[in-house]
Amino acid sequence: MAELTLLEAVNLALHHEMDRDPNVIVLGEDIGDNGGVFRATVGLKEKYGCKRVIDTPLAEALIGGVTVGMASQGLRPVAEFQFQGFVFPAMEHLACHAARMRNRTRGRLTCPAVFRAPFGGGIHAPEHHSESVEALFAHTPGISVVIPSSPKRAYGLLLAAIRSNDPVMFFEPKRIYRTVKSEVEDNGEALPLNICYALRKGRDITLVTWGACVVESLQAATELSRLGIELEVIDAATVKPLDMATIYKSLEKTGRLLVVHEASQTCGIGAEILARTAEHAMCLLKAPPKRVTGMDTVMPYYRNEDYFMIQEEDITIAAKELMEGWK
Repeated sequence: MAELTLLEAVNLALHHEMDRDPNVIVLGEDIGDNGGVFRATVGLKEKYGCKRVIDTPLAEALIGGVTVGMASQGLRPVAEFQFQGFVFPAMEHLACHAARMRNRTRGRLTCPAVFRAPFGGGIHAPEHHSESVEALFAHTPGISVVIPSSPKRAYGLLLAAIRSNDPVMFFEPKRIYRTVKSEVEDNGEALPLNICYALRKGRDITLVTWGACVVESLQAATELSRLGIELEVIDAATVKPLDMATIYKSLEKTGRLLVVHEASQTCGIGAEILARTAEHAMCLLKAPPKRVTGMDTVMPYYRNEDYFMIQEEDITIAAKELMEGWK
């Protein structure tokens, strides 16, 4: 079994599905000859040819529209946007067509398309290259939103996304593209698109996170364990639909909820998790829930990027505050 990076796991999943299903088409800017801006599609054009691996113009609206058209006619396109911040020109196609295809045609047509995009900060990128706007798509009915945080989950979740008969936004945390490694077996086994994953067991606090923030969350959990505070760390993985049942089950043990995400705080996925917990599981809480999030500002340029990014210390402080006075 090979040890892969998250980026390599994405590439492996694309190879597997293109081998398995001739209807899988990959398209995007520079994804053919160059293998994509981060090299996620390396080797695909050489193996499958220019009819299945399509270099598009620098036109995200075109990518969105062509992908919806392909999906409505029986293909399974996987479109790559170079960065999540470049998706906005394609929003009309995503929200008005991809998301509504099944409803508009009363099930006669579906839109089995995957829209991939690297997202998040931490690599000193310029403007529009560091957004974390997963909540925009989670708010759009008809679209699933998937965010892997490990190579194994990237492989299994991308397989499931490609096989889904409805559109999936597949956001890859580029900050950990090459820094997180794990063993990945190319067995073709897809992972469910509707469950959370408990990465660490704990008795005191349920910490829910996703994407690159999983790294700092696990580091904080290890540090807090030395102080006698045990965090149960849950990777949401699919933020739409949310697997709240797993979170509630954890809260039955811990009674305390901490949500960590890089995206801005207002109307983020964390707000949704806290709201659902307040509505359906308030009786499980021993203390008011807390959030550690990005700021309600545009991601700053690289000199000030660290002020925006969540650090291990931010999570540790929030966890201690959650424990103090509510024992």
